[in-house]
Amino acid sequence: MFDAETSIAAAFAAATSRELRDGLAKIEHCLAQLDERQVWWRPTPSQNSVANLMLHLRGNVRQWIVNGAAGAADDRNRPSEFAEVGPVPKAELALQLSGTIDQAVAVINAQTATSLLESRRIQGFDTTVLTAIVESVAHFRGHCQEIVSLTRQQLGDGYHFDFVPQSQEQGA
Repeated sequence: MFDAETSIAAAFAAATSRELRDGLAKIEHCLAQLDERQVWWRPTPSQNSVANLMLHLRGNVRQWIVNGAAGAADDRNRPSEFAEVGPVPKAELALQLSGTIDQAVAVINAQTATSLLESRRIQGFDTTVLTAIVESVAHFRGHCQEIVSLTRQQLGDGYHFDFVPQSQEQGA
């Protein structure tokens, strides 16, 4: 028997989890090309480094999905994500972010159609679990592209793309 609510919740979980994992893979691809100094480089003092963005993404996903969607208390210190100047090794940053994504995927996969519509108050905003997840995933992917841009800015023509079209259908 077909259960539309279960199917919709599962499709939502698969899509949002894939977006988080794909974004994490792009960040890891960038980290592999950067040295420790480059990870903490800021274009200007008022802009963020790749490392700051990774700390920020970890904080956001933890606040909005791991704790927020799950209905747990949160102790995020958002200003510290941007104030940090390192040096936290890039391997440690990657491990922390990856662990947070694993936790977020577990929370997302545990949602039902009913729980996705539950109300939450996160970071001073009234929202639903579904909206919290969607907005956090979109936020994650936006900063992921910022990390790609910062990496390309530093490496110039030395940047290695993670995807190169191989066929006309793919855009070659």
